[in-house]
Amino acid sequence: MKSLMVLFLASAALAAQSMSIEEYNPKSTLVVPQHVLTRAKYPFIDVHNHQYGLTPDNVDKLVADMDGINLRIMVNLSGGYGDRLKENVEILKKRYPERFVVFANLNFSGIDDPDYGRRAAAQLEQDVKNGAQGLKIFKNLGMDLKDGQGRRIHVNDPRFEPVWDLCAKLHIPVLIHTGEPWSFFQPWDQTNERWLELKQFPQRARPPDRYPAWEALMTEQHHLFAAHPQTIFINAHLGWLGGNLGELGHLMDQMPNMYTEIGAVLAELGRQPRFAHDWFIKHQDRVLFGKDIWAPEEYHYYFRVLETADEYFDYYRKRHAFWKMYGLDLPDDVLKKLYYKNALRIIPGLNKAGFPQ
Repeated sequence: MKSLMVLFLASAALAAQSMSIEEYNPKSTLVVPQHVLTRAKYPFIDVHNHQYGLTPDNVDKLVADMDGINLRIMVNLSGGYGDRLKENVEILKKRYPERFVVFANLNFSGIDDPDYGRRAAAQLEQDVKNGAQGLKIFKNLGMDLKDGQGRRIHVNDPRFEPVWDLCAKLHIPVLIHTGEPWSFFQPWDQTNERWLELKQFPQRARPPDRYPAWEALMTEQHHLFAAHPQTIFINAHLGWLGGNLGELGHLMDQMPNMYTEIGAVLAELGRQPRFAHDWFIKHQDRVLFGKDIWAPEEYHYYFRVLETADEYFDYYRKRHAFWKMYGLDLPDDVLKKLYYKNALRIIPGLNKAGFPQ
């Protein structure tokens, strides 16, 4: 029996020594105060969400889940255009007119036509009449979208000028996702922080033989913001500058029409609690709450990072963060702006009832 036990332990030790980085998942032995939150302290507006395949029959379940985490208003960025936009508005807002916002999207068909910009703006104007309250630009603009001759269409391509001008005229915000995390554009080697994610999803790599440089995409986007100071842009995912908040703050100082949101970049904030805390205070009027993927239990981590001073706790997705999280312990007045006040100010037609002053 003793020899079998020795053999078992030796086998276990050998297996442990040969396990992969994906399998390694140590449990912390640190004992510190914990405040696990399952509900936001204040009702909040999620300005970055996507809902597909909704029907009148499953909207009730969605609203019940929203109530459970104190999500007062959800912005569905995948509204489409034309008939699809009207259908999404009908499904989401017929029974719950105050709980949902729908953003329109652009139709890129016929993009080589000389009057494309005028037609795209006209479609957007009709979509707004049909219930859209903003415009969402997906990441294909700049990275994958090409003209009829196979040339990449830049983020600040002039053919979209009528669209940005219309958004300024109608006072509707443009939530724009440009590019991907910087690490996706870098060599996939032992120094890359997103190595694990690229191993699990190699299609997310952005090699230079197929994609423009990250710096080129960001420059195009920032030129777009600067060229249209009357148009409100919400730079998605902290503009992929969550790991360089100082630079993001510098851009916000230069371009007062640029807002941002925190969807899918919580891991960046949770590893720099002191600097991020001070950054939120300085830019408290320009940052909105966003999540991106609809998974109610993942919001709990957002609440904990934003609201508590907890130390050294896990993030919900290892491939985004092999490090631990720390709470920012944001003041109540900053939380209120992040959770709802800033969104109420820049998205037209929201009902302010039910939100604290």
